[in-house]
Amino acid sequence: MRALRLEVAAYDARVMSPEQIAAKREHGGALPEQQGSERETRRVERRFRRPRRADYAAMIESNAGVLTSLLLVCATAFFVAEKTGWRLFTYFPPLLFIYMTPVALSNTGVIPGSSPVYDEIRAFGLPMMLVLLLIKVDVGTAVRVMGKGVFVMLFGTLGVVVGAPIAYLVVGHGLGPDGWKAFGSLAGSWIGGTGNLAGVSEMIGTEGTEFGLAVLADNLVYIVWLPIMLGSKNLAGWFGRFTGVSDDRLAKMEQAVESMERDTTPPRTHQYHYMLFVAVGVTWLANAAAEALPVIDPFVSTGTWRILLVTTFGVALSFTPVRKLPGSHEFAMALVYLYVARMGATASLAGEDFGSQAGWFVLGAFIWIFIHGAFCLLGARIFRVDVHTAAIASAANIGGAASAPIVAAHHKEILVPVSILMALIGYAVGNYAAYLAAVLCQLVA
Repeated sequence: MRALRLEVAAYDARVMSPEQIAAKREHGGALPEQQGSERETRRVERRFRRPRRADYAAMIESNAGVLTSLLLVCATAFFVAEKTGWRLFTYFPPLLFIYMTPVALSNTGVIPGSSPVYDEIRAFGLPMMLVLLLIKVDVGTAVRVMGKGVFVMLFGTLGVVVGAPIAYLVVGHGLGPDGWKAFGSLAGSWIGGTGNLAGVSEMIGTEGTEFGLAVLADNLVYIVWLPIMLGSKNLAGWFGRFTGVSDDRLAKMEQAVESMERDTTPPRTHQYHYMLFVAVGVTWLANAAAEALPVIDPFVSTGTWRILLVTTFGVALSFTPVRKLPGSHEFAMALVYLYVARMGATASLAGEDFGSQAGWFVLGAFIWIFIHGAFCLLGARIFRVDVHTAAIASAANIGGAASAPIVAAHHKEILVPVSILMALIGYAVGNYAAYLAAVLCQLVA
């Protein structure tokens, strides 16, 4: 208790004037305006009593042990999802468990809250992942097959960018000072996918509570939005009359899909070397260039330049033969989930006000998603597309490459391959557009 009193006194000295300290002592430990607020007093005392993670040694501290733990979490989540076939994973994807499990492990002292492993995953794993995702972008084929459907998806992207500051204005008073970062990170997920969630989080410095809010809202909204996208198939007749779609549009799309080239060849040993060379080389170039570019406080940091450069280089390489490297998307997704596990491990629950912000943020996310939906409807009307295309376009934004094929298979199974191509376009524009959404939220904060 003596240590506690000393710490409280030190805290008072930092944040209070001498007159306030004297008044607090005169009134038995509380300022006059605080008397009667016992709940607030207990909250402050609990804050000081709560042990900090750094005060304890973790059970697993070696670099190899920490990395093994993160990989085990990722592998276990997917193993259970695949072997059990539980419907739970349809609505709560492995991503949620991959994030929450390290949160629990690091906050209970099993693994550390800080480690060189986390730093290396952030420095190398994240940019490598972005490069390997983006080299698979095939804008030409997506436009040739889906036609105006690509523009509907981009309208949905615009809805995410515009909806972010609107939703933030509604619920921002219930969030912390860095609440805009949670909106920016979630915009990354809703425009491209989990890879963009990670990339934008690095660009704007999203950590701890804000990253957790983004993951929570992403999954809760997904539970509601996915059934809406699946059920929209039953509205095909009404939707077609609403948009004025031509009768032969679906037939033309199916013909275009059948003419697509599909390469299912597994990667060979030397192709893994090619992938690593490209991913590491781009990471090195982007890091070097980012260090030389100016910091524009508070909007553009060195980390922002780094991710923007990686994104630009990756998209540029997608127009070269590098795009034909097999297995790069799967390799990239493995790195994505490892990065998410890393974010969970670095999230501290000590002193966080997560619970009081979660309700407001989720409310904002639902306001936001329906703004996105309105933009998708507007785009479908302008470009005269069918309900199947509009649903896939929205899923390519909100769920990325993981959800777009699910919606496509339910609507028109033949459209599954092109739904992935649309999601990859989301990867390409996600970091740019989501960063813009984050900046807009920061400006209205």
